[in-house]
Amino acid sequence: MEIKALIAKLHQLERQVLPVLESYTYLSDIAKATNLKEVQVMRALQWLQNKKIIELSSETKKFVDLDVNGKKYLKEGLPERRLLTVLKKSKLTIKQAAEKAKLTKEELNICLGILRKKAAIFITKEKELVIKLLDQGKKLLEKETAEERFLKKEFPVDIESLKAEEKLALENLKQRKKILNIVEKKTKNAQLTELGKQLLESGIEITDIMDRLTSEMLKTGKWREKKFRPYDIMINVPSINIGKAQHYRAFLDQARQKFLSMGFTEMTGPIVETDFWDMDALYMPQFHSARDIHQAHYIKDPQYGELDEKLVNKVKQAHENGLGTGSKGWQYKFDTKRTHRLLLRTQGTACSARKLASKDINIPGKYFGITRCFRYDVTDSTHLADFTQIEGIVAEEGLNIRHLFGLLKMFAKEFADAEEIKIVPGYFPFTEPSAELFVKHPELGWVELGGAGIFRPEMTKPLGIDVPVIAWGLGIDRLAMCKLGIKDIRQLYSQDLELLRKTKLP
Repeated sequence: MEIKALIAKLHQLERQVLPVLESYTYLSDIAKATNLKEVQVMRALQWLQNKKIIELSSETKKFVDLDVNGKKYLKEGLPERRLLTVLKKSKLTIKQAAEKAKLTKEELNICLGILRKKAAIFITKEKELVIKLLDQGKKLLEKETAEERFLKKEFPVDIESLKAEEKLALENLKQRKKILNIVEKKTKNAQLTELGKQLLESGIEITDIMDRLTSEMLKTGKWREKKFRPYDIMINVPSINIGKAQHYRAFLDQARQKFLSMGFTEMTGPIVETDFWDMDALYMPQFHSARDIHQAHYIKDPQYGELDEKLVNKVKQAHENGLGTGSKGWQYKFDTKRTHRLLLRTQGTACSARKLASKDINIPGKYFGITRCFRYDVTDSTHLADFTQIEGIVAEEGLNIRHLFGLLKMFAKEFADAEEIKIVPGYFPFTEPSAELFVKHPELGWVELGGAGIFRPEMTKPLGIDVPVIAWGLGIDRLAMCKLGIKDIRQLYSQDLELLRKTKLP
């Protein structure tokens, strides 16, 4: 790029900063030299770096600043100065000296130690301990100490820039409480490139090009006499963090809208559920090890909930003898007290059972639910103790396993953008046949999304349904991981602002 063209693109801030870079390199020094705020200087330096006019580097430096007592002593004087001043007129007892000099007990003890070490005072025993001012103390009153001069510096001060005498004063003051505060700061250092040196040699006028068109220029017509800076639309600018939906909530809302647009009706149910709806109505035997994987959180108080006893009796018969479905059932004595136990819902299929038993179900009909579930589990990159499932049912004459496979493939493609899909045989007490859906995550490999199948007659008949019902229950948390490009399930609920800002919405 030609020098003239590059000069024409320089912002007003760049024009103010660039000329002083021959003499100053640190951000704070440049700000003082230009009378600009540090944020303005930093912006100008970043723009100059983008144009390859300067090179920016960072370094960590130690700075010293005044603490609470340092600011106090800057106004009132150091405690030893105040003590010498009150002793100038006459000797005083220790108590009198402390009161007149307005010293705390701690300040007094420090003063006495410092001044005795400098042979400025003498403490003698009369009726009480008395402090006398010596000749050396009178000399100290006539001149300013290195510590006093140090407190008058313009803070914060770069420790590396201090002279030997100032460093000694710093060490002396550091031994006292809350006079100075040492902090580490990252500083920016700007160095001119060859291109930058060429620009300075060519001469830059600060006011020769305008950055904005004002109403005054339009009224007076002076805009015709001005040169305006062309805008560089390729230059990077500070990022703006605008308000937006939480990424996982946005994904759930999108999933809900997709199901509604496909003609599904949403179904819901309570989080605090009974054993009956969570497992027994799903034809899960009360003694079966299949219940172990659910690891339910049972409620301590109250322990039991209310149920429709007629419906409980039908489910009881299905468990014990098959309820005339051609099945012998599980052939055990069903515990009607246990079925009333309250727990936190372990699976969304409880909502499907409630819907099938309800009076407002339509045959044919298709329903979905987005449900919060809870289980004891080890938290890792793909498991949480509380999680969300998306489950659904389709009830209609003539349905078979091919219809189910078609739905599962559509869900994997539509909700997870999955390119590789695998459906394998599975086992669930309430479906036969049963299947499990897997998708290929780009980083985690094959991830199980959930189970599916056709509800067994032993489950549907007690609930009043005589047509085939295909059902699925998928871990929508894992669907979201695939869709959002997240490799740790915990990031779905993260409070990390940087992550929330960077994660793209589905």
